[in-house]
Amino acid sequence: MSVQAMFYVKEINHRATSQPGDVNVEIRLAAAFGGYLKGVPEGNGDWSKWTPQGELSMTVTNPAAIEQFEIGGVYSLIFDKVS
Repeated sequence: MSVQAMFYVKEINHRATSQPGDVNVEIRLAAAFGGYLKGVPEGNGDWSKWTPQGELSMTVTNPAAIEQFEIGGVYSLIFDKVS
């Protein structure tokens, strides 16, 4: 069984690197609720009946991946057990 969770981007922090041309970005997300989920009928019902709470922080070093995230954007996370 998979569990789907909706998170919104609350911070994108660019960090200095020692190598020119390298990127290192911390992307911080929080559980989406209320106004963030307008028009998303399933909301966060897979894992939270009422006000969901959760945070995720990722360090991303792939420029193409970094471009996919925007402040306030809501993203669907799918949790599948792999082992």
